[in-house]
Amino acid sequence: MIEEKLSPNAKEVLKTRYLLKDGKGDLVEDFEGMFRRVAKFVASGIDKNNNAINSEFKDDVEEMFYKMMINLDFLPNSPTLMNAGTSLGNLSACFVLPVEDSMEGIFDSLKYAALVNKSGGGTGFSFSSLRPSNDSVSSTGGVASGPVSFMKVFDSATEIIKQGGRRRGANMGILRIDHPDIKEFILAKQEEDSLNNFNLSVGITEEFMSTLEEGGDYPLYNPRNGEIVGYHSAKEIFNIIVEGAHKNGEPGVVFIDAINQQNTLPGLGLIEATNPCGEQPLFPYESCNLGSLNLSNFVREGEFDFKRLKEVAKSAVLFLDTVIDVNKYPLPEIEHMTKQNRKIGLGVMGWADALVKLGIRYGSEESFSLARTVMKTIKDTADECSKYLGFVLNSFPNLKLSTFKNERRNATLTTIAPTGSISLIAGCSSGIEPLFSVSYKRNVMGTSFDEFHPIFEEKLIEADCDLELIRSQLSEKNLDEVEGIPSDIKDLFVTSHDINYKEHIQMQASFQAYTDNAVSKTINLPNSATIEDVKDAYFMAYKLGCKGLTVYRDGSRSLQVLEKPKKEKQSPQEIAEERLNKRVRPETTYGSTTRSLIGCGKLYITVNKDDYGMCEVFCSNGRGGGCHSQSEATSRLISLAMRSGVPIKQIIGQLRGIKCSAFLRKKDLVGTSCPDVIGRVIESQLEDTSIVESEEKVKVACPDCGEFVDFSEGCVVCRACGYSKCS
Repeated sequence: MIEEKLSPNAKEVLKTRYLLKDGKGDLVEDFEGMFRRVAKFVASGIDKNNNAINSEFKDDVEEMFYKMMINLDFLPNSPTLMNAGTSLGNLSACFVLPVEDSMEGIFDSLKYAALVNKSGGGTGFSFSSLRPSNDSVSSTGGVASGPVSFMKVFDSATEIIKQGGRRRGANMGILRIDHPDIKEFILAKQEEDSLNNFNLSVGITEEFMSTLEEGGDYPLYNPRNGEIVGYHSAKEIFNIIVEGAHKNGEPGVVFIDAINQQNTLPGLGLIEATNPCGEQPLFPYESCNLGSLNLSNFVREGEFDFKRLKEVAKSAVLFLDTVIDVNKYPLPEIEHMTKQNRKIGLGVMGWADALVKLGIRYGSEESFSLARTVMKTIKDTADECSKYLGFVLNSFPNLKLSTFKNERRNATLTTIAPTGSISLIAGCSSGIEPLFSVSYKRNVMGTSFDEFHPIFEEKLIEADCDLELIRSQLSEKNLDEVEGIPSDIKDLFVTSHDINYKEHIQMQASFQAYTDNAVSKTINLPNSATIEDVKDAYFMAYKLGCKGLTVYRDGSRSLQVLEKPKKEKQSPQEIAEERLNKRVRPETTYGSTTRSLIGCGKLYITVNKDDYGMCEVFCSNGRGGGCHSQSEATSRLISLAMRSGVPIKQIIGQLRGIKCSAFLRKKDLVGTSCPDVIGRVIESQLEDTSIVESEEKVKVACPDCGEFVDFSEGCVVCRACGYSKCS
């Protein structure tokens, strides 16, 4: 029975997001029903009288698909589980759309992105073809505004599209390192709350890496005509990238030439973009459906069952290939391109669980060796299956434009994708990531409870440990500090922050060696990691053949949980109130008052400080008039934000740039509105204050379940319910 295999959290996630409901919101299928629906719909794309298929796959195809899903050996990406057999019908997770260098092309792409987001897909874009800012526009005689300005338009549209669906879409924006606007692109997300619906990656070229190693300047090319329009210091640009990654993980990098060196379809040109998490390089209008094998399920009695892995991998290739035929595509161009190339992405999850079952430490040489063996087995099996399917069902139409010489069904076969939701359903670790923790706090249907990692609990029971004693200590201590756990168990159950970045990258490279597309993985760094550590990480990934890299330094982003909550679960409101109560206004504050000219008179702005920095703002208008109530409301909200721990720079960012018509009617005014002037005054005092912004780790609640979110697999994810900002 599937119910016995599903955790309480998995059941709740399935009921909330995956199981079909009627018009009143009541469930109309159970867990078995969902898997049967998916198996039946996908199998409908295969001719039941095809003797070649029937002889190769001994079981009835529908039953074969159903069994591998109901046993949690393989699960397809979430859109397939959600939409198979429904009116929506989009079964793919990944799409790439072109952005052409014309106003018509740009806004066509925006329209197409809206349709893809509406259908539940994520989109990737290369903005490298857009002419740089201040370049000439012959049709109007004006100047271009550049890629970053248009990215903001796409970002705003994505924000609005959320209103018609359950969550915002996710985007990947890529710009080549040799684009003239590359510096602006790299810095575009250095202030948080900018381009929130985009992941950014710089397309790194071989020319750039060679120049960087040799020292010197590299050329910048205007994409409008291919001419060299300037040079940048490779070291300077690389340092800006590294500093951004060290600060908040943005931007990531994709080694675009490495991707194209392994492009199986060179006859179609160069690949320039990937999906939102970077693991799926695609041509414009291509889509890709993904699925993952649960490696934890292939460990039996301390041994890895390679024979069974091959059997399930072969069935999974047939499943994913058939999805291409039964899929409902959001655009005819996407359907055409997808069926011309028939790319699929078979990956893995449960890798960390498999290792602990085998008694192998994640990050050891033995773990790297096994990673290569496992992925090579999957790739070889997938290749053989694709060759057979190409022979009996016809090869993909663009075979002549590919690097392949013989019949073959699919242009690519393997991808290591994020598996946040489906790994939660399967009850295994995410993708190829290490364990996040050995102890979790879950919240299901309003009930909060502590949960051990099941394999960790098994090992403790085998060692006759006191579970309650260990549980009580883990709520306050790290695993290595807990008493009563044998050292061999502590050494085996390493988590993402116990593993150094070199081991993370080595693991990524081990899987990449036998992966057609790319590998989604987060390279975790401790908060103490230096700029040099990040530089070394990039060079190491490049040298080892990785196709991209996402680093995350602990504590560098506010949009995730940086450590396990040590208190009972709190709502976002309770967290805010707690932080506010920690900084009560003292009896006496001190500050200064600035007189500013505004569109309707004078505005007197008083900024006060306490022992921790700025704590309040007061505004009063002169006799000339002004919006008294608005100024008072603005200053009260600013004061509340300051004492609640909101970073001062974020407050300034929200105020600056707001416009008011009263300002526009007068010349020689500094500022664009009263809020803008207030922001300028606060900003002017930053240099003169010993501000101590709160270093308390900001915890942000998941929009779906209310638990705290984390940063993993290149995205913001929720460990409790599987929510992913990049879904």
